[in-house]
Amino acid sequence: MAQREPGSRERIIFGAADLIRRRGLAGSTVRDLAAHSGAPLGSTYHYFPRGKQQLAAEAVHFAGDLVTRVLERELQAGPAAGLRAFLTLWRQTVLDSDFRAGCPVLAVAVEEPPADGPPEAIDAAAEVFGTWERLLAASLRDHGADQAQAAQLATLIVAATEGTVAMCRAQRDIRPLDDVTAQLEALVRHATGG
Repeated sequence: MAQREPGSRERIIFGAADLIRRRGLAGSTVRDLAAHSGAPLGSTYHYFPRGKQQLAAEAVHFAGDLVTRVLERELQAGPAAGLRAFLTLWRQTVLDSDFRAGCPVLAVAVEEPPADGPPEAIDAAAEVFGTWERLLAASLRDHGADQAQAAQLATLIVAATEGTVAMCRAQRDIRPLDDVTAQLEALVRHATGG
């Protein structure tokens, strides 16, 4: 039996995340996801026997973990630094892709749940959004915001950013994200007394 190339599973996940952030989940078949990563279809089913939902869920977790690591690192300097890093990451994603790519977590979250099984990918999106909210809320609380305000502001940050990324793609203009960035920064300063 031939040895599998190291990292092929990870390349499939990375490729799936990239295609989903461009096309969405409904617009991508397992064959498309495999082809985008350069993997044979058989390898894709070997690593993801439950099919598209399993692969999409893992792609969402992969993308979410990348953003989570940025947030964890930048939030050490406070919520304003974390917010800037979060928004800069999405700004760069939209611009680098010439408005063709957004967030794979959002792309999956807005899909209709599958009729033939559990919504693994949507559940993964909910987990990722929850993680980002908890990280932001904890940093806001640690820097002076009260608990309720911190939780609400964290939800607003994630929702406003994700929605604005979609607006930027649709309008092929970064201005909505820049406008939201200015307002979110003002809210974080106000909430933390900074």
